Amino acid sequence: MPAVTVSDPLTLPTVPAVTPESRARRVRSVTTAPTGFEGEGFPVKRAFAGVSAEDLDPFVHMDEMGEIDYGPGEPKGTPWHPHRGFETVTYMLDGVMEHQDSAGGGGVISNGATQWMTAGAGILHIEQPPEGLVRSGGLFHGIQLWVNLPAADKFVPPRYQDLQADDVTLLRSPDGGAVVRIIAGSIAGHAGPGSTYTPINYLHASVAAGARLELPWPTEYNALVYVLSGSGTVGGEGHPIHDGQLAVLGAGDHVQVDATRPLEVLVLGGQPIGEPVAWYGPFVMNTQAELRQAFEDFQSGKMGRIP
Repeated sequence: MPAVTVSDPLTLPTVPAVTPESRARRVRSVTTAPTGFEGEGFPVKRAFAGVSAEDLDPFVHMDEMGEIDYGPGEPKGTPWHPHRGFETVTYMLDGVMEHQDSAGGGGVISNGATQWMTAGAGILHIEQPPEGLVRSGGLFHGIQLWVNLPAADKFVPPRYQDLQADDVTLLRSPDGGAVVRIIAGSIAGHAGPGSTYTPINYLHASVAAGARLELPWPTEYNALVYVLSGSGTVGGEGHPIHDGQLAVLGAGDHVQVDATRPLEVLVLGGQPIGEPVAWYGPFVMNTQAELRQAFEDFQSGKMGRIP
């Protein structure tokens, strides 16, 4: 980690310096992700645990998968399972994962690539390490983010976006002390490759020890900072934060992150949807009736068949 970087950050386009009038967002809360297991038994950190749905909106769920160095025969994935009503975004920092879905989408993601699956009206999919990795073992580290869909888009046709590492937009801070990777959304007119139904920003930043990153941020978006590794401070008041912690920020014009040790962070936010959320297992809907219908449709095969 990080999977996508450059030898000389000063060759990258620059995030413009914030103006003196710009207000740094202040920290509203910091939570520490509990650990658990997902799929066939791979370890995860539940990044959003303990945070209110209102503070997360338009996001629903995020797992940090690994970081783990598997021995031969140990890599694990998830079996075939359904989704409806949202989008899954899997960002691989290290390692390899294969994806296949019932709509014909799929591919291999590794080392900085992202798979963006819009479940929409319903889909079945599977995520597994390739056979070669299962035999040899190796490093595995990634993020899966769930992005909610508004009611008007809950039943859009499923789609798959294969975003390779070279597609990611790279920027730097004015002094070159931080590198920013834009997966989706835009910063100061620089857009990432991900196409979204819900307006969001999804970034991965590396901040050198002693450096500061200030990101202009849409005032109508919420703002979250999750630490993958390292330590530092976040927010205008300089609230301490370290690996495995999530900061929820309040109102303001920009996001500020300072590194005391080399810091790897995800910075994400979006325009809140502001609708009721009915979430159970693999389905994210607006009402309990829609949840029941989702289970019935899955059981009757209306979300597709395993190829």
